[in-house]
Amino acid sequence: NSQLGFAEMYLNNVNVENEIRTMEVSNLVSKVSTIPEVRHQLVKQQHQIAEGKGVVMDGRDIGSVVFPNADLKLFMTASADKRATRRYKELNDRGDKVNFEEILFNVQERDRIDSTREDSPLILTNDAVEFDNSNMGIDEQFDRICALVDNLIIS
Repeated sequence: NSQLGFAEMYLNNVNVENEIRTMEVSNLVSKVSTIPEVRHQLVKQQHQIAEGKGVVMDGRDIGSVVFPNADLKLFMTASADKRATRRYKELNDRGDKVNFEEILFNVQERDRIDSTREDSPLILTNDAVEFDNSNMGIDEQFDRICALVDNLIIS
């Protein structure tokens, strides 16, 4: 199921959305992503998901490693402070007891680890459109992305 502002993640038919969105998981995800065997298996699964159809994928190496020949690559970014503020609100709104400074540190540390890892580092490829949404609402982001897609289709 998905609709604007709503997503659910399932593992073996069990909804694990709340479990994967915790600070405990956030604090481990970049460390796990430095393991080449993990990366290899994830890329394999991502290729299977996209086989024979168009997809929209989100991830820190989608445009550089997973789908280097994608028709449109958006390098979505925002300031660390803005991303931490958004994450704080998300967790706080669902009732989690969170600390803004811990979330900001987590965002900065994930950026550092992901940008410096040896296998599939977070990079801006020269064929990606850098899209800083620090000061954009969801509607403006949607409109700008639709315009990019329209330009791609028209070209």
